[in-house]
Amino acid sequence: MIIEILKIVFRFIILIAVQVLVLNHVEISGYINPFLYVLFILMLPVRTPRIVLLIIAFATGITVDLFTNTTGMHAAACVLVAYLRPGWLKIIAPRDGYDPEAVPSVKQFGFQWFIIYSTVMVIVHHVVLFYIEVFRFSEFFSTFIRAIISAAVTLLLIIITQYLFTKSEER
Repeated sequence: MIIEILKIVFRFIILIAVQVLVLNHVEISGYINPFLYVLFILMLPVRTPRIVLLIIAFATGITVDLFTNTTGMHAAACVLVAYLRPGWLKIIAPRDGYDPEAVPSVKQFGFQWFIIYSTVMVIVHHVVLFYIEVFRFSEFFSTFIRAIISAAVTLLLIIITQYLFTKSEER
């Protein structure tokens, strides 16, 4: 149990550091803004109680907000993802359900399941984040395109991360 908590804390520190120190400085043509830190919320154990999930998501989002001076935008997007996550996991649950200790990943559930799971969550996160940032509908389509392109790049980074940090004997 302690080892699992330490892994989660380590994952939090690494993903936030990568986001703040590297990815926050990536902006290509104003359309591509990858937000890899959302992987932290996606990889929390399946059986994490909803209230704990919401608190962790808020802490994750507000941490990014503190480093980027975005006054709650990331926190709002993260909390919505955390709120929707249990329902989405229930909808896409394997036939025999989840192992109580399961962590959503390519390694545990396979590529197809993970891509379906993460695509919906990342798109929700990015759409909410970008529309809160713009805070008007006059730029509806350009904001939507920005959110979708950034979500695609984020998903690519998430899949690369999943394969880079999976031990070869476990694949």
